Amino acid sequence: MEQDNKGMLDSLTVNGIVPLTIIIISFTMELSGQTGSLWFRYDRDGVMAGEIWRLITGHFVHLGWKHFAMNIAGLILIWVLFGRLMPATKWTACIIINALFISVGFIIFNNNLHWYVGLSGVLHGMFVCGAIASIALGYRTEALLLLLLIGKLIWEQMQGAFPGSASFAGGDVVVDAHLYGAIIGAICAVFLVRKQAAPAEPNT
Repeated sequence: MEQDNKGMLDSLTVNGIVPLTIIIISFTMELSGQTGSLWFRYDRDGVMAGEIWRLITGHFVHLGWKHFAMNIAGLILIWVLFGRLMPATKWTACIIINALFISVGFIIFNNNLHWYVGLSGVLHGMFVCGAIASIALGYRTEALLLLLLIGKLIWEQMQGAFPGSASFAGGDVVVDAHLYGAIIGAICAVFLVRKQAAPAEPNT
């Protein structure tokens, strides 16, 4: 238990630059208000007109301070659970790849989605990648967490967002972002996760 607590502390200290950077960027964008939101959010027409930065920056813009706080709380929880399992460079790659390809998913599969903001899709990708990293290192509880997340994704695809989530966030929840993020997070894990070393054969 003491080792687990130390590992969780390491998540926030050793690799803490990654979540801190996300918090600072998101906080700054929130301070910029409506003008910043219009300039940085994912906007289909803007992207098609060549404003390609929106493919990534849209995931760091929020609907308001409650939406911001909800996503940052999720980020910190994910980091406490999994942040120590990969170096900051790999987490950064995971986050950027998730943000980019969630937006690409919107362009390909969500023609009627004109704009989007929020970190939740990226958080789903980070959770899946972190859970797979944890399982690869020999932890087993995270397999249950992964199954629960899969159950959540199935629910969202069949029933829509969980009751109350839209009102708390301050706008409609785009559940496809969660699905795309989870899929991309699993793909990232294939390339980024360090596999568990094979156990030594017992002496005979």
